[in-house]
Amino acid sequence: MNIPEWTKPGIYGAIVGAVAISILGFTWGGWTTSSNAEEMAQSFADGEVTMAMVPVCMDLSAADPERLTKLATVRDATGYGRSKAMMDTGWATLPGADAPDRDLAEACFKGLELDAS
Repeated sequence: MNIPEWTKPGIYGAIVGAVAISILGFTWGGWTTSSNAEEMAQSFADGEVTMAMVPVCMDLSAADPERLTKLATVRDATGYGRSKAMMDTGWATLPGADAPDRDLAEACFKGLELDAS
């Protein structure tokens, strides 16, 4: 069997081209692996659930008889302590959860607009 002499350079060219296309696709083309896509989707979903729960947090704060005391405590806290103080109010606990959610506490703090006052 006679193999044409261009076969070897053609195969090398195809391999180099495939590697180059793969590198370009993953770096600049926006290609992603399935595990990375799942992580991005989970992160997006978590953020959307948090944003959907902010009205619940606002309602809990409005219905709380100790609202003014808790708001003063949260307002007086600074930095990391604000999230902790918001979590201590109990308003940032998702329905059915045992512990408060830090992301919801931060979103609820922004929703209460305590920085503006």
